[in-house]
Amino acid sequence: MKPYKIPVSVLVVIHTADLQVLLIERADRPGFWQSVTGSLDAPDEPLLQTAARELFEETGIVADGERIVLRDWRLSNIYTIYPVWRHRYAPGVTENTEHVFSVEVPRDIPITLAPREHLNHVWLPYLEAADQCFSSSNAEAILQLPHQLRQARS
Repeated sequence: MKPYKIPVSVLVVIHTADLQVLLIERADRPGFWQSVTGSLDAPDEPLLQTAARELFEETGIVADGERIVLRDWRLSNIYTIYPVWRHRYAPGVTENTEHVFSVEVPRDIPITLAPREHLNHVWLPYLEAADQCFSSSNAEAILQLPHQLRQARS
């Protein structure tokens, strides 16, 4: 039996300098588009390490800390876990705490999806990407992207 998922996760918004956002389609729910997400592997796994691991596992993108740099927004969301996925968590766990990160990449970066997790990927202008997300916290993070980037560059 697989161990229960830890109800602490990361959300990584992947974008280009001109605010094109990468969305990936879930294999277990075709038509559900999202940014990179994933839970901690261990209670003591650092959030930045989780974000880098999930980014690589789901897209093949390596956050090397120089050219590809993960940015911790120091923002977290607590949301109710969708009933369809609650069986992955310990009995009685109904909420997850999600920590938001972003990463700016070149538009031509190769994307290698994890076939068991995702079916397809698409680059969209950030407003369209937000509209495509099934998760409200993911959509909200994408909508905050211009503000977050202004803050980072000032």
